[in-house]
Amino acid sequence: MSSSNTFDIIDTTISDIHEAFQDGQLTARQLVQTYLDRIEAYDKNGPQINSVISINPHALEDADRLDKALADGGMVGPLHGIPLLMKDQADVDGMPTTMGSVMFKDHNPGRDCTIAAKLKEAGAIFLGKAALGEMGAGDTHGSLFGSTRNVYDQERTAGGSSGGSGAAVSANFATICIGQEGFASIRRPSIWNGVAGMRPTAGLVSRHGVYAGWPMINGSLGPMSRTVTDLAKLLDCMVGYDPADPITARGVGKTPESYAALLDKNALKGARIGILRESMGHRAEPDSDDFAKITAVFDSAVDDLANAGADIVDPVEIPGLNDLLAQRARSNDDENQSYADYAAGTANPPFKSRAEIMASPLFKETAHGVQLRWKNEDTSAEWGKYLHARDLLMTRFLAVMADHKLDAIVHKAVEHQPTLIKDGVNPPYIDQWGAPHINTFLIFVPSVVVPAGFTSDNLPGGITFLGRPYDDENMIRFAYAYEQATNHRRIPECAP
Repeated sequence: MSSSNTFDIIDTTISDIHEAFQDGQLTARQLVQTYLDRIEAYDKNGPQINSVISINPHALEDADRLDKALADGGMVGPLHGIPLLMKDQADVDGMPTTMGSVMFKDHNPGRDCTIAAKLKEAGAIFLGKAALGEMGAGDTHGSLFGSTRNVYDQERTAGGSSGGSGAAVSANFATICIGQEGFASIRRPSIWNGVAGMRPTAGLVSRHGVYAGWPMINGSLGPMSRTVTDLAKLLDCMVGYDPADPITARGVGKTPESYAALLDKNALKGARIGILRESMGHRAEPDSDDFAKITAVFDSAVDDLANAGADIVDPVEIPGLNDLLAQRARSNDDENQSYADYAAGTANPPFKSRAEIMASPLFKETAHGVQLRWKNEDTSAEWGKYLHARDLLMTRFLAVMADHKLDAIVHKAVEHQPTLIKDGVNPPYIDQWGAPHINTFLIFVPSVVVPAGFTSDNLPGGITFLGRPYDDENMIRFAYAYEQATNHRRIPECAP
């Protein structure tokens, strides 16, 4: 069936779609087919954004089932008929989980991760899997698919590691997308592709059935969308306790009935917002012209916050911030156990352990970022120093908020513009340039990014709302109020 002649899919929202379903202007099958047509036209051909690794062969069948359910009695849930893409490190039954790697090309886990099951129950349709930094590492390059292109400049990276999700939702290849962040993997590709994104406080969203889950705790699935409203609606369907992911026990009792129901365009009025200006991005170059171009966007955003009624405290400083962030380390034992548990839960995993992966002849074909990360051998002493630094930075962060009576801290979403793909896949291997990672260093804090405009090079910049542990609802409310006051979202010209 062809797509609807009357429904405009470009930058459509969940509410728009549901209204069209109810009015008989649109069916779920028409909607799915339209997205599939766009993926073929603009992702696989045309500008070749290269954001989608695989398509769900059952997507149209799922749409037909939901159309019948609507005709027989009503919508099955809050995401009825809404097509989405999942970052390809989370399991969706009937589809491969490739992690963007030749090493996992034929890996079919045969199960739904907890979040996939929850979203299906809410009525969502999985269109397919989105590209990612191979094995969740760095910008979106992978031995299986190549590189994902930025929607505003196809010579530049989409960011990562959730670059496929960021580019796809911005180019209108799906209504909403899901990313995963352990460093800056949701926030950076969201902003570099001109959409909103969020890494929730750890413990709100289950990682069961997701590569890089328990007992690792820094990574979290999160929503990526063109509007903060849709971000909140998607998060509403993701949160909740899951005994299969023990970290979610920390989130019990810490979520509102609905994040979306709390949105308020006046939420910034009277809110005390601290402006964190100290550069803290990954390998940032504060003296560069590129950095200055992002600063100009950020300065304008601070003015926008004040104009929206916020009480601005500018600047605020966290003592020893960069010295503490430099203590970041990973637990090799946790990573080994995490992968072993993930593999054990899937059907016919190609490798049972990280040691098997690194011993494979295929390992040398993986992206540069994978080579760096997997060969890391942080010592127990370094891990202990990080744990101490994490605890100290959390205390200092909260003390700054308390001393200034802050409701949120705002900082640059990314401190540099999107980098060139050629510089990421060849020496000097520029990767994750200017990405702040304070939230994933602290782990138990929420972080929401929203577009803040474009630089003089017509490349996107954004701001981050960073809050106290489990104050996710207010970070979403502030991001929504800022979005409504500024409307910086720009439809990419590459996918009209």
